[in-house]
Amino acid sequence: MRPAELIRYSVLAAQREGNRWLSRALRELELTPSASEVLRILGDDGPLTLSGVGELLVCESGTNPSRLVDRLVDAGLVARVPAPHDRRQVQLSLTAEGRAVEAQVREVEATLYSRIDAALEGVDAGSVIELLRRLSDGQPSGHALANRVGVERSIP
Repeated sequence: MRPAELIRYSVLAAQREGNRWLSRALRELELTPSASEVLRILGDDGPLTLSGVGELLVCESGTNPSRLVDRLVDAGLVARVPAPHDRRQVQLSLTAEGRAVEAQVREVEATLYSRIDAALEGVDAGSVIELLRRLSDGQPSGHALANRVGVERSIP
């Protein structure tokens, strides 16, 4: 097997296992990984418009997250409020319950990140990050990641 093929399947396997782990951990919160990402985006950067959330959403980049947001609104975790600068626009923000659940999502993610940190022991993380960036560069997911990370929160 050539290195590129091994990298492809290794990335796929790691992504699937990470998503399985995250899905199991989020099940008790009655969230999907995509829904948890919306909560984190609003927790970090909210309030935002629907298109603003879409620009930062890596899990479903290039799509309109309206159905995903609708489910979070119906669950009482996200509120739609008129934008203060233009009442014709609607902004999304976390409700009090949404903030509490978003804090629990952060705890779940911290556990996942500890697992990833352990796997990175003795590995040059910068090289891994650079490879993964190159693979998604110029693609919808890569654009969403670049928007999400931003200059002020750049990845080492």
